[in-house]
Amino acid sequence: MPVNLRDLDLAAMGAALGGYGVDSAKAARVFAAVQRDGVASFDGLDWLSATTRRALAADAIFPELEIVERRRAADGFVKYLFRLPEGGLIEAVRIPLPDPGDARALKQRRRRGEAAGLVALPTAKYTLCVSSQLGCALACDFCATGRLRPAGGVRNLAVWEMLAQVRAMRAEADHPVAGVLFLGMGEPLLNYDNVIRTAQILSHPAGPAIAGESISISTVGVAPAIRRFAAEGHRFRLIISLAAASSEARLPLMPAEKRWPLAEVMTAAREYAASCGGRVTFAYVGISGVNMGREDACRLAELLAGLRAKVTLIDVNDDSGRYQPPKDEEVKDFRDELLARQIPVSRRYAGGREIGAACGTLAATRAGGEAF
Repeated sequence: MPVNLRDLDLAAMGAALGGYGVDSAKAARVFAAVQRDGVASFDGLDWLSATTRRALAADAIFPELEIVERRRAADGFVKYLFRLPEGGLIEAVRIPLPDPGDARALKQRRRRGEAAGLVALPTAKYTLCVSSQLGCALACDFCATGRLRPAGGVRNLAVWEMLAQVRAMRAEADHPVAGVLFLGMGEPLLNYDNVIRTAQILSHPAGPAIAGESISISTVGVAPAIRRFAAEGHRFRLIISLAAASSEARLPLMPAEKRWPLAEVMTAAREYAASCGGRVTFAYVGISGVNMGREDACRLAELLAGLRAKVTLIDVNDDSGRYQPPKDEEVKDFRDELLARQIPVSRRYAGGREIGAACGTLAATRAGGEAF
């Protein structure tokens, strides 16, 4: 039976290679070669005996995802379109980030009135937004991914399929890859075991060695999985998406509310807050005239009362045109209300819109930007 080494964490690698007489120290070196260096054969691994290399070469496989195309937006975001083994299409995004010191300096200049609006800063590093499922069954009303109907239905991605997205984008990056977001196609916590194992491989010192705190896992609120995540004490950052601060307002936007009501989600979020000891990040999709009034901000503040939380505002990106992003005055009033109640709030830049790379737009589209 073929052995897919790209699907294995260190423990599984040791177990698989043990059957070939490879000791744990050499198995760790194979793990690093496969998961850090991206080797696709045993050529050059001379510290394995010739007999072992021949046996492994007969059994081991190193699958890849086909890159169908890449599209670059004017703001530097690059969207990758990958083909899965059965033909399904998924997308991932390479997100440019400035040097943190440059970003802090710009913020200070804005506060002094020396800079206004968005200012492009040089790219210093990247974070990668990857998919965890083919499609998404949760069908948030504002999300293009949820409107996809993949042939054969939604399915979980294997560990190697998520790692392949990272490996391909990392190999072509002209700056270091400093973070990974499980924020692409799919609901990561419905693919819990594979997503966690992928994150563990990505953060392993002998693997890509991406800091655990720089790996974020987003969820619409799969409450049992949030509780499990809290109990297991992972270092990865969890982002919980709300879109509304009451069940009544949330249900039309996020049908998952039926399965995991907001009250249950918040109970799980408090368990997570207690376990991680830090602030819990809540993503809030801002929709003009729908959820961005002062009363919405008040309800959100009440929902988060007593919880160390921060809110990330994300402008809706709805290609159907039914939902529009909030106006600047709506954002200001909403933000001011939260800040007055001591709840930190930031607004996420929605990059890559012209190529369908912004949050909520990943739908295997092939338009805009520069294809290469």
